[in-house]
Amino acid sequence: MFGLGSFIKKMEITLSPIGTAKNKEQKHFGGWNDVATDLVIDEKYQDALAGLEDYSHLIVIYWMHDVKTCDIRHVPQGKIGEVPEVGIFACRCPQRPNPIGISTVKIISIKGAVIAVAGLDVIADTPILDIKPYTPQYDAARDAKVPDWVNKLDY
Repeated sequence: MFGLGSFIKKMEITLSPIGTAKNKEQKHFGGWNDVATDLVIDEKYQDALAGLEDYSHLIVIYWMHDVKTCDIRHVPQGKIGEVPEVGIFACRCPQRPNPIGISTVKIISIKGAVIAVAGLDVIADTPILDIKPYTPQYDAARDAKVPDWVNKLDY
C-alpha cells in the first residue's frame, strides 16, 4: 500500500494575474448577484478577448488575496446551528489551502480591455488569474446533487 505522500510531489507554481477586479466591495457576505465589477485586463491580453462578446457568461478564476488563514473544517457563512460544520473542500468558503476562487458571472459589456460583469463574489483589487467563456456543453452539470443545507446559504 502506498502512503499519500508518495503520490504528492511538491512543486513551485508561479501565477501571474492577467488583470484586477474593480468594484466598491471591501468586505461582503452573500448576496453577490447584484454586485457590478469591472475586470480590468492587462492591455497585453486585450487581443485575447476577441470573440468573447458572443457569450453571455464568463468563468472567472481569481486569487483571494485577502485570505490569511486556512480552516480545515468550517461552518459555511458562519451559520452555526443552521448548517453543519464541513471540511473546507465540501464548501465554497474562502479560507482554503490555496485561496483560488472560481465564479460564473454574467457579462454586461466589454469595452477595450475592461469586462463589466455582474455577480462576481470578490472584493476590490482581487487579482484575476484567468477567464474562460461559460459553455453549457462543458460547464453545466446534469443531475447535480447538493446537500439540503446549501439552500440555506446567501448567494
